[in-house]
Amino acid sequence: MQAIEILERLVGFPSVVGTPNGEIVAWIRHYLRSHGAVVTELPGPEGDRSNLFATIGSKGEPGYILSGHMDVVPAAEGGWTSDPFRLRAEADRLYGRGATDMKGFLAAVLAAVPALAETPLRRPVHLAFSYDEEAGCRGVPHMIARLPELCATPLGAIIGEPSGMRAIRAHKGKAAARLTVRGRSGHSSRPDQGLNAIHAITDVLACARAEAERLTRGPYEPVFEPPYSSLQVGTLKGGQAVNIIPDSCEAEFEARAISGVDPAALLAPLRTSAEALSQFGFQVEWRELSAYPALSLAADAPLATLLGELTGIEPLAAVSYGTEAGLFQRAGIDAIICGPGDIGRAHKPDEFILASELLACQAMVEALGRRCT
Repeated sequence: MQAIEILERLVGFPSVVGTPNGEIVAWIRHYLRSHGAVVTELPGPEGDRSNLFATIGSKGEPGYILSGHMDVVPAAEGGWTSDPFRLRAEADRLYGRGATDMKGFLAAVLAAVPALAETPLRRPVHLAFSYDEEAGCRGVPHMIARLPELCATPLGAIIGEPSGMRAIRAHKGKAAARLTVRGRSGHSSRPDQGLNAIHAITDVLACARAEAERLTRGPYEPVFEPPYSSLQVGTLKGGQAVNIIPDSCEAEFEARAISGVDPAALLAPLRTSAEALSQFGFQVEWRELSAYPALSLAADAPLATLLGELTGIEPLAAVSYGTEAGLFQRAGIDAIICGPGDIGRAHKPDEFILASELLACQAMVEALGRRCT
């Protein structure tokens, strides 16, 4: 099958983050096995979705991982000019949810599988396809934990997030958490009889603002924009009516960390501030939503040199968005980002990828296979 045909099939599976993914997993598994790949389905703890790991070549030799996620963000927003789960072609553009982020990469890799299967690989090529990346990289840690039994320690992992086929050596880490504060409702004319949850949570909001300001003063890592770690309040919900004492309020916080900084630790002062509210009679719930580490690959790392040679483009030092790459690096596997498409097209109506970008990615994967002979 050609890459466009494969992409058409993949886009047709509405594998929205947080939902069962059995259909897309079954199709990819069947396709890979039909070309002789050794495929292992790795169910997650949720019970209704799985990661997939496949090997072409001998699993006993160190090789390379091609990593991507099968899930996509929802497509319920307005602005789509066609069915988001039906690939539409206009000239070189291929429209559909996930076309760029990141089923285009999966399609290009799968299109290269027949060529890889016919290549006498001394070093194997592994495919690591994950679930629920869009919910904070929830699926891939379960697969990474199983790698020691699935293959020899890989020489590197290429994470195919859309990068215009230019390799990227670094990204920030991220942590997110949700705070729920519960007080006591009542009529607004008797504030003495209630516990105003919105008033209470303002202490935590003030802490968040102060921490965000503090982070602007460093430490710095000049390859990033901005060159420091950051923190923000992303959502705030509470109250029913202006004359009712709000008995609950919810806020979501996000931190993005430069290399060497634990993103979850950046949220610790907020959690301490929140838990202090319990002494005033409030119920406090702090829930960690997601966390993944930063990526930092040295400019002279063999993997960076390899990708520069495969693409013909000098790798980019860093981007500020995050990927699964940092999780592979934390597990002791060098990782780098390189995939087709433009991140600026992702998570938008009429998301698209260019047919020429698919072909360029497929050519890169096939060239990697030739390097492994």
